[in-house]
Amino acid sequence: MPRLATPFNRYTLPEYLAALDDYKQTKRDFNTLGFYRSILENEKLTLEEKQQVLAYAYPVIGKSFEFLVLKDPHTYYNISILGREQEPTIPEYRHIWQEIKAKQQAILEAKDFGHRSFGTYSKHDCGYEDCPYNGLMIQKGSVLSEGELHFCSDRDRTSAKKKSLAHKKDRKQEHRLIRRDEEL
Repeated sequence: MPRLATPFNRYTLPEYLAALDDYKQTKRDFNTLGFYRSILENEKLTLEEKQQVLAYAYPVIGKSFEFLVLKDPHTYYNISILGREQEPTIPEYRHIWQEIKAKQQAILEAKDFGHRSFGTYSKHDCGYEDCPYNGLMIQKGSVLSEGELHFCSDRDRTSAKKKSLAHKKDRKQEHRLIRRDEEL
């Protein structure tokens, strides 16, 4: 138990490995999202040690890593490119994000959630540091939702309502349009 009192991003390699060994007993208190984020933030570990921790963690908490693609896609992306000699090119970057999007859709369809109101999708994140709404819990489809990844299955209900009102207005004014065309 005392190990979990220390933030993950201050762990050394042996402490990471010991925490993963103790995972079965501390499952309730083990923050897998914090664990993966800490690997990226940890300045005590070398790149090789970070990769070793990830390789050791996958058999233990691999399911949570697969769900990380949906819960926090940016952390998933950063972990997936960890150890690359160069930053991905623009086409590679786009391809990786398309794969992330496909994995997200597959998980959503398999789990039949019907929503994405968890993880980074449940909080407002517009990218501006001084935004007063940053970190605020939001409802999907609200004005404040600023998700970066959109699926074809996502529907904007407000645009459908606007389209319906426009058709209604057109039907009401149809006789005026016919008269105008006849006069010309």
